[in-house]
Amino acid sequence: MILIIGGAYQGKLDYVLERFSTKENQIYRCNSEDTSIPDGKIIYKIDRWILALIQADANVAKNVNNFISTNKDAIIICNDISCGIVPIDAVMRKWREETGRALAVLARQSNEVIRLFCGIPSKIK
Repeated sequence: MILIIGGAYQGKLDYVLERFSTKENQIYRCNSEDTSIPDGKIIYKIDRWILALIQADANVAKNVNNFISTNKDAIIICNDISCGIVPIDAVMRKWREETGRALAVLARQSNEVIRLFCGIPSKIK
């Protein structure tokens, strides 16, 4: 598993498409309404899936562990939503917290972790 993190609009998807010579049809695009476990070569915006789980009052940690067991070769792209002002809204605050916890688990299980800032990749694992 490879984890790519960074702020919004930092070039994460472009980096993955170029580095791994992948095509648009290999991307599983998560959204904030679908709680099914993402499955594909590239899992894009996994943070949106975590939001869907929170809104459905699902167990995020359990779902992340299930995701890991079925996606050992995936390239995971996640917006880093842990920086900045802590949201006042309880759901958004929980989303931020659960995404941080999920990223910690995903990073431990990943063979490689890359952070993109201003389109520049930095290998952190």
